[in-house]
Amino acid sequence: MRNEKVKNVALFGMMTALAFTLSFLETLIPISFGVPGIKLGLANLVVVTALYTMKPWQAFAIALIRIVLAGLTFGNFNSLAYSLCGGLLSFALMYLAKKTKLSVMGVSMLGGVSHNVGQIIAAAIIMSTVRIVYYLPVLLVSGLVTGFLIGLLSKTVVDRINKIKGENSNEKNN
Repeated sequence: MRNEKVKNVALFGMMTALAFTLSFLETLIPISFGVPGIKLGLANLVVVTALYTMKPWQAFAIALIRIVLAGLTFGNFNSLAYSLCGGLLSFALMYLAKKTKLSVMGVSMLGGVSHNVGQIIAAAIIMSTVRIVYYLPVLLVSGLVTGFLIGLLSKTVVDRINKIKGENSNEKNN
């Protein structure tokens, strides 16, 4: 029992560190489509994977810790606010969608789109204008595309983790 708790704490720490590292790597990738805010969402790979392989509160904590650490390390108040609004909305909708028949890729795509919607809401509040909404169509398309790609990777990782867990439970039963 104690050994299982130690494994869970170690896994949580590694997943949080991986999400933060992927956030850092994303800052090194110069992507410019002429529209601010478009990112690959690499750290969401960890969040989606955690949502399917860990307890929901752990996945939420990983997302929140990663957003705060990345915002404080690589950003400013505005980028932190955008990421928090996008990340919280994204996680809430992914969590709810996971309870439906939506696939891992569908959940990830919803996460990508809703993250961008959350960022637009934050930007409209911070900038005191709704004119920022004209970015939304491009951000929605980018959220679908990157969400699909992250979803494909997440599904592969989730399937492999579940296979490993299945093999480990078979070894314990023998």
